[in-house]
Amino acid sequence: MSEVNQAPRAVVMVRPHHFTSNPHTMLDNAFQSECLAQNQSEQAFKEVTNAVQILKNEGVTVHLFEDEQTHTPDSVFPNNWFSTHQSGQLIIYPMFVENRRLEYRKDIIDFLTDHYKVSSVTDYSYLSKKNSFLEGTGSLVIDHQNKLAYAVESKRTTKSVVNTICEQLKLSPIVFNAYDEQGTAVYHTNVLMCIATKFVMISLNMVPINQRAQLAKHFLKSHHQVIDLTLEQINNFCGNAIELQGKNGRILALSQTAFNALTPEQIIVIQKTAKLVPLPIPTIESAGGSVRCMIAGVHLQNK
Repeated sequence: MSEVNQAPRAVVMVRPHHFTSNPHTMLDNAFQSECLAQNQSEQAFKEVTNAVQILKNEGVTVHLFEDEQTHTPDSVFPNNWFSTHQSGQLIIYPMFVENRRLEYRKDIIDFLTDHYKVSSVTDYSYLSKKNSFLEGTGSLVIDHQNKLAYAVESKRTTKSVVNTICEQLKLSPIVFNAYDEQGTAVYHTNVLMCIATKFVMISLNMVPINQRAQLAKHFLKSHHQVIDLTLEQINNFCGNAIELQGKNGRILALSQTAFNALTPEQIIVIQKTAKLVPLPIPTIESAGGSVRCMIAGVHLQNK
């Protein structure tokens, strides 16, 4: 078994041909807005094309899949329905919103099985029929090096499923709560926090006071420098970033919106260990997700 890396070298992305903001997810996704642009689907197509090119220029391997369906408005966010792990495991997740369950794709699973060492595929999608949900690395922010999984409890993240999947993956679950200024539960953990090799970006102010010390203790123990984000920065998707392995070292992929919202001091801390790579994706962000949601990391070993 090779050394465990937090930052994957390869990713899966999906380019939508009929992108739109999903009306079925608007109820609990405070980050989402009605996308009113006439040419939103054309714009989203261009944004993904451009993002893929920027990542490839940095030396990241991007496995790009097309989505020509009209009934899968959120397919640009594949990180929610599957995840891969260095142990060779591939997990398929139970999705909260019914039309998001249409995003499951056998061709993506087959591609990964053909090109990487996949020892098992475990399909938990049936749990959605029992009203139990977990939306992949939207729900679980995984510290691969320290075998920890952070999860904010919400309608889309059921604690019992967190425990089941963590037990299978030999991860220790850290389940906590987080709320926006309206008191609404944060719908996905990965809008609140991002774990990189050397730092963690998180808005501790959105976590109840009695749970903050416990989180801080975990970060201290795992030697992660904490970059504390404001609520406004979370609303600008600063927490929705992902560290990847590029040709010249680690990069932090995030949106241009998020990059513009970081302070000079925060940028200095990040740049000590990762190059910041902003991707302009304003149309896609109107659907309530940003760069982290668009990228499913491939943590498997090459065949």
